[in-house]
Amino acid sequence: MSTPVTPYKNQQATKKEQVASMFNSISKTYDFLNHFMSLGIDIIWRKKAIGELKKNKPQHILDVATGTGDFAFEALKILKPEKITGVDISQGMLDIAARKIKQRNLADKFEVRLGDSEKLLFDSDTFDAVTVAYGVRNFENLEKGLADMLRVLKPGGKAVILEFSKPKVFPVKQLYNFYFHYITPAIGKLFSKDSNAYSYLPESVQAFPDGKNFTALMNKIGYRDTKSRPLAFGICSIYTGIK
Repeated sequence: MSTPVTPYKNQQATKKEQVASMFNSISKTYDFLNHFMSLGIDIIWRKKAIGELKKNKPQHILDVATGTGDFAFEALKILKPEKITGVDISQGMLDIAARKIKQRNLADKFEVRLGDSEKLLFDSDTFDAVTVAYGVRNFENLEKGLADMLRVLKPGGKAVILEFSKPKVFPVKQLYNFYFHYITPAIGKLFSKDSNAYSYLPESVQAFPDGKNFTALMNKIGYRDTKSRPLAFGICSIYTGIK
């Protein structure tokens, strides 16, 4: 088993604890940097991922690693479910999500809780859909996290995972690697004062089992009808599976 990629190399803390403190430290600039560094394309990718649930019409959705809630807000708009529950291990990110919920008067539709994706505090067979946008590569134990998501899904429920992947085509691969390894940490350092957070990003993507490797993992855990759909030449991918 290889050592998990962590944001702060010299700390004794577990990956989970480090990821929580990293997101706490960048939470105030996170939304701005996200849109800025992806040139706003992250919004289009989110819409495509949410589109995977249109046919299913899920009424109760669990958004894992909900962060500041952007994915859930978009899902509320597009899918009009009865309720979305968001969980995250970073209180800093959740504080921002809670503020947005209040501003938008959505407290009856969207609630957020502090929680660990690998030990979800929900009964089995609870949700019609489980979503994760750019969160699974931060799991300390990927299999455990995916298995717990499967557990809380209702039979026939669908999981939709949006995550960065590694483009294979020239010149996208080369441009992407340059942008991710040099530009991203520089911008991150400039705006968020935590350069580790943004050098962790390319490292965590590099270490992540994307494409067929990820769907193979989903199959092993027990998801059915798994699919992988690369977007923008493979810069990120949407993975889906049914319980």
